[in-house]
Amino acid sequence: MPTAALRPVTVDGFELRVLHLPLVSPFTTSFGTETVREVIVVRARTTDGDGWGEIVTQYDPLYSSEYTHGAWDVAQRFLIPALLERRTLAPDDVAAVLEPFKGHRMAKAGLELAVLDAALRRDGIPLGAHLGAVRDRVPSGVSVGIQRDPAALVDAVHGYLDEGYVRIKIKIRPGRDVDDTAAVRDAFGTIPLQVDANSAYTLQDADVLAELDRFDLLLIEQPLQEDDLVDHATLARRLRTPVCLDESVVSLKAARDALALGSCRIVNIKAGRVGGYLEAVRIHDLAQDAGVPVWCGGMLETGIGRAANAALAALPGFTLPGDVSASARFYTRDIVTEPAVLEDGQVRVPTGPGLGVEIDPVALEDCTVERVVVGR
Repeated sequence: MPTAALRPVTVDGFELRVLHLPLVSPFTTSFGTETVREVIVVRARTTDGDGWGEIVTQYDPLYSSEYTHGAWDVAQRFLIPALLERRTLAPDDVAAVLEPFKGHRMAKAGLELAVLDAALRRDGIPLGAHLGAVRDRVPSGVSVGIQRDPAALVDAVHGYLDEGYVRIKIKIRPGRDVDDTAAVRDAFGTIPLQVDANSAYTLQDADVLAELDRFDLLLIEQPLQEDDLVDHATLARRLRTPVCLDESVVSLKAARDALALGSCRIVNIKAGRVGGYLEAVRIHDLAQDAGVPVWCGGMLETGIGRAANAALAALPGFTLPGDVSASARFYTRDIVTEPAVLEDGQVRVPTGPGLGVEIDPVALEDCTVERVVVGR
């Protein structure tokens, strides 16, 4: 549970930037391959100082219906003007102000985080402390994209294990599932291992998915489409491996429905996907009360979102290693002055006010491809 509500800030305007950050290597999932991460960074300009947020959409509407230039448009035309109608704005008010606009949760989350960061920086409170963090560092897992073949996958996993990552997640899709998983399990024995399908299967693939039971996986993540809660419940009864939902859990209500139906036994919480870090905490609290493990997923965030994810993952209900990896996993150059690093398989939770990280203005400028300021 977050600490007491924060006092409002006076927001003069918001700056939005589209960034292009080259990835250190191509990242392939069931829905495509990224070589450059396109993302939107938000700066809230307030009378008490700036706050930063990140809109974690991707270039294409493939992971979800949201995409970068859709978020760019809706933020400028609708969301920011609605926020600026308020003379002052408390972080807890952002979601309510934006609620009339359907969907666009990632855009809303980025704006809320920027306001939250500004209020916390003003008051000298770290984000982790505000959200209810109980740890000063979090165990770090790594997400490994689909490789050329199983042998190449084994090589990639070997490198991440050597770096110290404590949990491996491999992406799967039809035709690249059982053999890939078998190769990793055979090569590395009893390492903590899970698979992520990104909605690539249907219930007709249950026999193939059941073959994964023999690999003693931590979980199988989002095997079916995001609106298939009933089919996920059917599949979950068929598998010994716990089903974890990602794309399906877009809100507290969706999480409550999924748990009531038995659609999953584990929940991946991504703040952008659910509309913000405050909603993410509410889902964490629901799952904790139900005895359901949660973990913090990733969206190839910059140092802004990575710092916020570390703070979220330090809450008590996050009992499984998440995707809060070192910045160098994806980027040779991040946009913060002190990027996240891996230390004994863990990432530190920033302790400075707000996000606890500072922007590198030169790096930010160098990767900016579009910029706009929306003021009063």
